[in-house]
Amino acid sequence: MYQALKPVFVAAAVLFSAAALSQEYVTIDMEIDINKPAAEVWEKVGDYCAISEWLGLDCEITSGDGGMGSVRALLGGRIIEIMVAQTELSYGYTQPAVEGEFYNLYHGFMEARPVTDTTSKMLYTLTYDVSNLADQAAKDADIERRRGMFTNALGAMKELAEAD
Repeated sequence: MYQALKPVFVAAAVLFSAAALSQEYVTIDMEIDINKPAAEVWEKVGDYCAISEWLGLDCEITSGDGGMGSVRALLGGRIIEIMVAQTELSYGYTQPAVEGEFYNLYHGFMEARPVTDTTSKMLYTLTYDVSNLADQAAKDADIERRRGMFTNALGAMKELAEAD
């Protein structure tokens, strides 16, 4: 039976290899200095649905308690994100594949990092596949759009964290 299916396995392996080679992952690193200790910053902006305050997106926890493995629905469920990493001052999330849509393996990670006893940095990193975009200009535009959106979010986090 294996001999009869061998051409199918070879064809599938070639297609899989071509698809894997066509992926083009980008990482966008952003950060902002905050004049508050990291623990205080995280207390104000680190809740899994605090995204509604600093990015202006409606958020609902649809599964879990807001910790590791929790699922949040943004924009009325149009965006689903699962928390896949968590520490005392950070979390990471991913967006699952949606049937019929290009899967870009989108991941985000945010962290309040201590700098001194009274200051910190808020870091936000995005990683995703841009290989579905038409050309380099479209890729660059997408990266800059996301960088702008999350740079604004970091500014909102700073404002929230530094408010008394």
